[in-house]
Amino acid sequence: MQQNWEQRHTGLVIIRLLTKKLKSFLSELSSRGRDGNNIEFDEDVEETKIPNDVKEGHFAVIAVKGGKSKRFILELSYLRNPAFLRLLEQAKEEYGFQQMGALTVPCQPEELQKILEDKIKKTTSL
Repeated sequence: MQQNWEQRHTGLVIIRLLTKKLKSFLSELSSRGRDGNNIEFDEDVEETKIPNDVKEGHFAVIAVKGGKSKRFILELSYLRNPAFLRLLEQAKEEYGFQQMGALTVPCQPEELQKILEDKIKKTTSL
């Protein structure tokens, strides 16, 4: 029982650290914006509720466009994918950084699915 608690605690600490890094990354992206101002985040990392289906090393994204929406759980490695980073830039322009919860990107769910499949094809062909 003690070991299970320690593993869960360790997982939560890692998620909190990854959340801080993600916020820092997004803040850095915002500094490249038109006005050069950094976005400040009001929520406390300690209070962030993480859904049970978002495993360690993953984050939730919702693709929304044309009345269609779909939720995806992505590995953090997608934060280095140029096609996904373009979607984040579009989300920044359309929604800003004041979103709560899952990241929302302005694209058809099928478009995001294609980006995900293209990355999988590239990694399996190596």
